[in-house]
Amino acid sequence: MRQRTFGWTSFALHPKGIRFETQEESEEIILFLRQHIILLIPHIVLVGLLIIIPPVIFPMIFRSLSESVALPVGYMIIGWAFWYVVVFGILLTNIIHWFFNIFIVTNKRIIDIDFVNLLYKEFSEAKIDKIQDISFQTMGILATMFDYGNVFIQTASEKPNFVFESVPKPAKVVDVISDLIQVNEHKQV
Repeated sequence: MRQRTFGWTSFALHPKGIRFETQEESEEIILFLRQHIILLIPHIVLVGLLIIIPPVIFPMIFRSLSESVALPVGYMIIGWAFWYVVVFGILLTNIIHWFFNIFIVTNKRIIDIDFVNLLYKEFSEAKIDKIQDISFQTMGILATMFDYGNVFIQTASEKPNFVFESVPKPAKVVDVISDLIQVNEHKQV
C-alpha cells in the first residue's frame, strides 16, 4: 500500500510521488525518512523567545544609552529590523536543514542525503546486500514518548557506517530493512 506524502512527512512507507536524482528505473522507494518533526520545536521556541526580546530588552538598553548618548529613532528601527532578519535566518536555516536531510531505503540500496548548506550536500549510499548489521537506539523520555531514535547500519561498502539520526519509528525502520535483506538473500540463492 502506497502512502501519500506531504512536505512535512517524516516517515513514509512505500511513498507515492517521491523521486530522487540518482534513482534507477527499476528502483522502488520502500521507506522515506527525515528526523522526527518534534526536533523542530526547540528551534521554534528559541525563535519565539528571540522575537519577544526586542520589545522587552531593547527599550531598557536604549533608555540607558539615551542618558549618555542621544540615539536617533532610525537607529532603533534599523537595530530591530536587523535583529528580526537574524532571527528569521536562524529559523529558516534550521527548517531547511531538517527538510533536506533525508534518508531513503529502496529495494536496492540505502541512501543518506545530508544537506550541509545551500552550496554543499553529501550523498552516501550502500547496496542492500552490503549491509552486515542493523540496530536502533531510543534514548530519553521524549524519544520514548514520541517514538523516535537512531538507526545504526553497518555495511561492507565505502562508507562503513550509516546513522539515521532521530528518525520516527526506529524499530519499524529496522524491521523493514531486515525484511529487505532477507528478500535480497533469497533472490541471490
